Amino acid sequence: MLEVKNLFVSMDGRELLHDVSFRVKRGARVLLSGPNGSGKSTIVQTIIGNPEYTFDGGCIIFDGRDITHENTTTRALLGIFIGAQNVPEIPGLTVLSFLKHSMVAHTHFNTGRELSMAEFLSQLESVREKLNIPKDWLNRSINVGFSGGERKRLMLLQLILTQPKLAILDEPDSGADADTQKQIADTISAMRDTTFLFISHQSQFTKMVKPTDEIKIKNGKIIRG
Repeated sequence: MLEVKNLFVSMDGRELLHDVSFRVKRGARVLLSGPNGSGKSTIVQTIIGNPEYTFDGGCIIFDGRDITHENTTTRALLGIFIGAQNVPEIPGLTVLSFLKHSMVAHTHFNTGRELSMAEFLSQLESVREKLNIPKDWLNRSINVGFSGGERKRLMLLQLILTQPKLAILDEPDSGADADTQKQIADTISAMRDTTFLFISHQSQFTKMVKPTDEIKIKNGKIIRG
């Protein structure tokens, strides 16, 4: 599903990743581990195409396609989902409007057809009830006034609705209570058609997810063995 080859990345002239190479098999649940500052989040941001990071060499192959020079929007439409650790607040943009635009864009990109409002609302209601998300959340601005755990549940709502090929979750357990952590782990387990690459520092959460593989990084380099 994902192959990173000889990746070199820097920011403001400081090298962050040095000759990083790894593969993520289709359908896997892979733990990306390492101490703070080791380069985990840099790997995540580079895979999704964050322009704040300087790409100095290597390539990224996703689902058989070279996406090294694709922008973030294209990568998302191709099926890469990011569950960021720190998400921005967007006053004035409601959760409902955000999800609708996202679903419309994904449906048109993947099928060429337009998603009707009725179809969107039907899918949304089904997932909302499954996650036990209150209806009034949908009319609130993105992440404004939401707790850490509530933001994680909104992330799950978008994740399930878009059904990405690859979901990259940067510390999804951070700021989430025990019930929300279990909900996240159960969602990962249930989404068999989605490949997961996730970061976590909590052993209890990792045990719930039951990773199929682990990629270890330290000082911007992959640790073998």
